[in-house]
Amino acid sequence: MIRFEDVTKRYPDGTVAVEGLSFEVGEGEIVTLVGPSGCGKTTTMKMVNRLIEPTGGRILLDGEDIADAEPVQLRRRMGYVIQQTGLFPHRTVLDNTATVPHLLGWSRARRRERARELLDLVGLDPSQYGDRYPDQLSGGQRQRVGVARALAADPPVLLMDEPFGAVDPVVREHLQNEFLRLQARLHKTVLFVTHDIEEAVRLGDRIAVYGEGRIEQLGPPARVLGEPATPYVADFVGADRGLKRLSVTSIVPTDLEAPPTVHLTDRTGAAMARLTEEGARWAVVLDDADELHGWVGAAELARGALADGERGKEAEQGKRGAGGEPGSGTVADHARRMEAWLPLGSSLKQAFSTMLQHDAGWIAVLDEQDRFVGVLTPARLHEALRRSVDADAREVAREDVSFTSIESA
Repeated sequence: MIRFEDVTKRYPDGTVAVEGLSFEVGEGEIVTLVGPSGCGKTTTMKMVNRLIEPTGGRILLDGEDIADAEPVQLRRRMGYVIQQTGLFPHRTVLDNTATVPHLLGWSRARRRERARELLDLVGLDPSQYGDRYPDQLSGGQRQRVGVARALAADPPVLLMDEPFGAVDPVVREHLQNEFLRLQARLHKTVLFVTHDIEEAVRLGDRIAVYGEGRIEQLGPPARVLGEPATPYVADFVGADRGLKRLSVTSIVPTDLEAPPTVHLTDRTGAAMARLTEEGARWAVVLDDADELHGWVGAAELARGALADGERGKEAEQGKRGAGGEPGSGTVADHARRMEAWLPLGSSLKQAFSTMLQHDAGWIAVLDEQDRFVGVLTPARLHEALRRSVDADAREVAREDVSFTSIESA
């Protein structure tokens, strides 16, 4: 855990970089520091590893005052990732990754094995990339190596100073996804600096919005977006903060509808009867392993059932050669593949984007085992967003807010 207690940094010319900072970063938590250039967010981070010394207050790391620690040894207890990665151009990817273990005196075999493990963890095949040099990598690949190097000695704390700011938007989003995947596995304590409110909202468990040398608001992303503490915060997060809220609101089971499901091998007539019984216009189609295949409409099933009936009549009249066996049609003859789907826990922003991308009136939602859970419709997406707002206002979980409360709002 990192704790700031009334921390101030004042330069000899009287310039105050930060003043009276008091907050903490809990174990396994990501706190994003966001604000315009010159607001003090990077100064805050650099005081943690003593690249900059505070002039007042104190900073505690796991209860110990960092002022009492030897600076070099302190830094080796932390991972540090910067925008341009800071890789050594004359060293291979494998040796760059093993930098801190080398400084800590690990054996060559041990540190290279650790480097291979971490390159694999960040999605770079060590057999393919390990012997390359930084100038032989793309910007996104270099950034991955920077993250791997920061994790090499398994530090409990990661300091990340705009680590994804120098890559293009597509690569940045992919790196953000990879970082969240790693964090879900490693549970590091992370102080993350960014000037991008979208990135802060997406990555942070809590956001600290900086003004001029002080924190204007600190809280969960949904709270900062939904209830800006000051006009400055409201202006900084933007007039479209309602849309940004889509990024921090996840799909949960109570958001979903449960349409009828049929299987590829079901007879057309039986599937049509089920849709008629439930008053549905379509059904989700599953394969024999109960995994998502696609969907089928009532109109297609009705035509198929009618064709089956005609084949049955022909069969009775001895004309099977033209029509085949009576009632032989299955859902597989009419099902359409479904490309619009997301895993449970994805953001409402991803859901909305997927709907637009596929021109879909709904998306399928799957669990971790790729089993079908339900569907999210535009109406349910809107309800989920409204429930999120209502839940924050009541300070309860979204699952505790009923749809009826939204309908009566």
